[in-house]
Amino acid sequence: MLPLPVDASARRYFRLAGSAPPMLLMDAPPPGEDIGPFLRIAHHLAGLGLSPPAIHACDAEAGFALIEDFGEGTYTRLLDAGADAGPLFMAATDALTVLHTHPRGAAISAPAYDQAKLLDEVSELPDWYGLAVDYRAVAAPLRARFTAAWRELLESLPPPEMGLVLLDYHVDNLMRVAGRNGPAACGLLDFQDARIGPRAYDVMTLLRNERRGIDPALSAALYDRYIAMARPLDIAGFGLWYRVLAAQRYSKVLGRFARLTLRDGRDGYLRYLPRVASLLMAALEEEPQMGEVSLALMAMLPGWRTPPPDNPSELRQRVASAARGA
Repeated sequence: MLPLPVDASARRYFRLAGSAPPMLLMDAPPPGEDIGPFLRIAHHLAGLGLSPPAIHACDAEAGFALIEDFGEGTYTRLLDAGADAGPLFMAATDALTVLHTHPRGAAISAPAYDQAKLLDEVSELPDWYGLAVDYRAVAAPLRARFTAAWRELLESLPPPEMGLVLLDYHVDNLMRVAGRNGPAACGLLDFQDARIGPRAYDVMTLLRNERRGIDPALSAALYDRYIAMARPLDIAGFGLWYRVLAAQRYSKVLGRFARLTLRDGRDGYLRYLPRVASLLMAALEEEPQMGEVSLALMAMLPGWRTPPPDNPSELRQRVASAARGA
C-alpha cells in the first residue's frame, strides 16, 4: 500500500498497488472521524449521475472503506502541468448544474448551512486571524460588533435558493475522470461535510476560490453558463448571495488557516493569507451592502490587510510570548 498526502483532517488514504479495478483504502478512524456521511453522500451523488468515488467495500464501524481510485489527475495537478482550464471548469460547473436541477438533488438528510453556521464560521476571523495579526485576543465589544454586522447583513438578504452544498468545491477536490464525458468527467472528493444551504456557495467556491484563481473572463462566462442552465428563480438574489458568500468564505478561510497554523501546528497555510486578504478586500468593496461589515472589521483589526509573514514557527512563538506576557 502506498500512502497518499493527507489533508487537514485525520483521514488517511492508501493506494492499493496492482488492484483491479484501481482502489484506495480510506482510513477514517473513529471517534474523531465518521465515515457514514461520506458513504451516504457518495451513494446519493452517484444516483444523480455524478462521479464520486465508487464504494467497493466498507466497514463503517471501524472507519475503513475501499473506494474507487481516480488516479493522479486532480485539477490542481492538471493545471500545474498546463492543462486547458476551460474544459475542466466547464465540467465542474455543469456538475453543479446537475446537482442543483435534479429533482432529487437535495433529497438527502444533511445539516443546515444556515445563518447560525455562517456566523460561526466568520467568527473564526476574530478568534484566530486576530491572533495571527495582533498576537492577542480581539476585544469582546469589537468582536460583537463584527458578528452583529454580519448577522444584520444576512438577515437583510432575500431567501436563498437551497440545495446540497458540498462546501469545499475547488481544484484540490476535483479530478478529471478518464473515459467519462460531460458532468460525469468531474470526479468529486471531500464532500462528507456537505450541508443543505444556499446553492450559490459552491458556484462561488469554484469560480472565485481562495487558493487558485481562474481567468476572470472564464469565471464570468461559466457563471453565465450556470445561470442559463440552472435558471435560478431570482437571478439578482442569487448574484447577491454569490457576492456576500464570497466575503463570508474569505473571512472564514483567513480564520481557518490561522487556526490550522496556531492551534493545530500545521504548516503550509500562511502562504495563502495574502491572496485571501486581497480577495476579501475586493469582495467587501464590490458589494455596497457589506459596508458595515467592512467598517466593523477595520475597527476590530486595523492591520488585517497585512497578514503575518509565512513563518509558522515564529508566529506561534510570538503568540505564545504575548499570551505569557498578558
